[in-house]
Amino acid sequence: MTTERPLSSAADDSKNSANNAAQYPHIRSFVHRRSHITPSQQDAADRLLPIWGIPYQAQLLNLDAAFNRHAPTILEIGFGMGETTAKIAQSRPDENFLGVEVFNAGVGSLLKRIDEQQIQNIRIIQHDAVEVLRDMIAPDTLDGVHIYFPDPWPKKRHHKRRLIQPPFIALLASRLKPGAYLHCATDWEHYAEQMLEVLSAEPTLQNTAQAYAPRPDYRPLTKFENRGLKLGHGVWDLIFTRK
Repeated sequence: MTTERPLSSAADDSKNSANNAAQYPHIRSFVHRRSHITPSQQDAADRLLPIWGIPYQAQLLNLDAAFNRHAPTILEIGFGMGETTAKIAQSRPDENFLGVEVFNAGVGSLLKRIDEQQIQNIRIIQHDAVEVLRDMIAPDTLDGVHIYFPDPWPKKRHHKRRLIQPPFIALLASRLKPGAYLHCATDWEHYAEQMLEVLSAEPTLQNTAQAYAPRPDYRPLTKFENRGLKLGHGVWDLIFTRK
């Protein structure tokens, strides 16, 4: 029998959120640019976000209630247009996938895929991933985290905007269950080096490889990635587990 963690009160959640905000400094890893959203993506967002979306709230999320079942939960941060998210969720129907994305076009695109392919095991939070992780995900909760091709912020003066930094990784690691995994991928070599340094320095994480890991079968190649590989661009995967 599984003993579920009791839900905290709103007052407790507010207090915990404030404590977490002080402990884990915020990283603004994105900027709101004017991006094109197609009419079909906008229509999907309008119709389907109330069905498959979860509003951001500064209180812990009950994952069993959100997915209407008890199952391992994988968090994906920054799912882009949702191609990879949809393929992985379809290939792993016994797991829940919680996707976090800020941009309207990406949210609309993934919602279209959910609707057209009748995918049942994805939920979406359209909000800043740092705040979602900090305020809505309880410690020792997640079975895995996917962070694929985050914005590399290539200019040196912008490196502080990169998502993979020690405070964020400490927060993320605290939300993983013991034995759960963190899988990052990037096509920017210098960012891969920073990722490897930051992840290796987090005392609660352990690398599953000597350095970079082979791409696992569950992470499909996207059209963009295939095009880059044909041009000779590298891709680096990193897979760490919670000790």
